[in-house]
Amino acid sequence: MSESNGLLEKPKKMLDGALKMVKGENTAQLVEQFTAEMTLVAEGLCEDQSRLHQDVEKMMSDEDRRIQKLESRISLLEKTLEDERTAHDRDLTESRTRLAALEKQADRTEKDKEKKQSVKRNVIRDITVLVGIAGGSWVLVTLLNLIRSAI
Repeated sequence: MSESNGLLEKPKKMLDGALKMVKGENTAQLVEQFTAEMTLVAEGLCEDQSRLHQDVEKMMSDEDRRIQKLESRISLLEKTLEDERTAHDRDLTESRTRLAALEKQADRTEKDKEKKQSVKRNVIRDITVLVGIAGGSWVLVTLLNLIRSAI
């Protein structure tokens, strides 16, 4: 059996040697080095992800603040617009009231003018009638005086 052991040892040594060449003598050390480097990479990725998460959170909070500012500006603009609309409506109502008062005053003035003209016409008519009566009376008296002096 020692001969068969000797015969098997040689190919076994050759196989072990080939495996050592392929594997390398310090496979455990390489595995540990690889594991350490991958751990370092994973920790770096974790830190990068953590920083990215913080950056995203900061960007979201900044964006929330911007949105709040814009909403407050929009609210202020809407309030200003409503105030301006109210003031405009008030001015318009006031202008309409003044216009109505001026129209009433113009109507009263027109009626007063018509009344005065009517009174003037009536006075002129009455004076004309009186002058006509006086003139007619004068003509009649003059004719009667002419007739009497002729008789």
